[in-house]
Amino acid sequence: MAPLTARLASARSVAQADFRIRVSDLESRLGLRYTVDTLRALKVRHPGAVFVWLMGADNLGQIHRWKRWTEIFKIAPIAVFDRSSYSYTALASPAAVRFSRSRVSARHLVAATPPAWAFLFRERHGASATEERARGHWKT
Repeated sequence: MAPLTARLASARSVAQADFRIRVSDLESRLGLRYTVDTLRALKVRHPGAVFVWLMGADNLGQIHRWKRWTEIFKIAPIAVFDRSSYSYTALASPAAVRFSRSRVSARHLVAATPPAWAFLFRERHGASATEERARGHWKT
């Protein structure tokens, strides 16, 4: 995994295309290690903000192993982005099954009351992100 400073710089570069997305180093400043704690801290610090947790399908496939994972679904809506080779296992995962009745369409996700999640299918790209970064095709 890349160092935190590099990951923050990369995220900021991508996020500058959308004013609604803000990149924060809150986790490192507060010494947080778990997603559930980060989401709780964000809700306390920004009570009027609408948060949507973004993650790849690979994480949906294994989120049931995370600390207090069911709470994550109850804190904020979750947008799950399709990732090659993970879609089917993600959609059959313990988390997807447990919260199957909470799945909504992507267009209704922001307005949905948690637990709510959406799976965002997209056109597949043949190369992996790791391969693209290795070739120098990834902008940071």
